[in-house]
Amino acid sequence: MKISLGKKSFEARRVFCIGRNYYDHIKELHDEVPEKPVIFMKPETSLVMEGEQIKFPMHGRDFHYETEIVLLIGKEGRPDTAKKAMEHIAGVSLGFDLTMRDVQRYLLPKGLPWELSKSFDQSAPVGRFVEKERLKDLNDIEFFGKVNGEVKQHGLSKNMINGFDVLVFEISRAWKLLPGDLIYTGTPAGIGPLKHGDQIIAESASIGSFSWKLI
Repeated sequence: MKISLGKKSFEARRVFCIGRNYYDHIKELHDEVPEKPVIFMKPETSLVMEGEQIKFPMHGRDFHYETEIVLLIGKEGRPDTAKKAMEHIAGVSLGFDLTMRDVQRYLLPKGLPWELSKSFDQSAPVGRFVEKERLKDLNDIEFFGKVNGEVKQHGLSKNMINGFDVLVFEISRAWKLLPGDLIYTGTPAGIGPLKHGDQIIAESASIGSFSWKLI
């Protein structure tokens, strides 16, 4: 999928996601705080650009929203340090890690992979990207997740357990960073169910407002 950033265009083929990266979200799910970033992936077919409709999945019933800041990698390589990892970030946006919660509840206790609950088609809506340089402080991004206009989630990037630098660096240790890579950086508390006809909105004063409708 083509991702635009100013006059540049990137081919997004890999979607990295981070689980359990906000203490309040870990608490609401009664999970344990991980020692290192929890990394999983979604296929390119999970991506949904702004304004497109999202079909309600057929393989589960408890369909949840998770609002997240999304990073766009613009530089290939393996940074030597977390500080240098920031040089590989080209843009920032917002999106949703859509999750089949009932499927996840079945898989996790059995120690089974959770792709079926996280990595299905249209599970990663993503908004337009803004250049990293346009944001005053990447560690102070405020964002909201809304359902039908009602605020459900309120997040601050400074409240992440692992910051952008650590996330990019840890991913690069296993996968060489490629231009067009996307990184979903975790969700704050306030996740909840969706139903047919709902409109989900990811919003930030410094990034923009992006919406999708479920059909």
